[in-house]
Amino acid sequence: MSAFFELRIYQIFPGKMGEWLSFMEKTIIPFQIEQGMVIHGSFVMDSSDQFALENGERVMNSEKKGNTYVWIRRFESQEEKVKLYKAVYESKEWVDNIAPTVANLVDRNSILVHNLSSTALSIMK
Repeated sequence: MSAFFELRIYQIFPGKMGEWLSFMEKTIIPFQIEQGMVIHGSFVMDSSDQFALENGERVMNSEKKGNTYVWIRRFESQEEKVKLYKAVYESKEWVDNIAPTVANLVDRNSILVHNLSSTALSIMK
């Protein structure tokens, strides 16, 4: 397998998005970058649009969000992912200092990770 991306989607506990963003940007992202992670983007999902065919017409239904956080990381290979996961998630810093705060801000049962491969015309490679 060649380089690929993780699209990570988290539900943040109500009223905690500001605290989560601050923690991500001041603590988690810098720590993960120090361990070798490559982070391509960090986002708050404002809304979702779903398209459907209703009574022969194409319609768009929008749903406001605001508690959904999305970020994208890149890995050169599955072996690199395993190595970096170990460096980050098994480190003393993560286990003792970072993980307890994450547990107070993120619904860990909501975490969804999609592994994505770039197509030929994608600018993200």
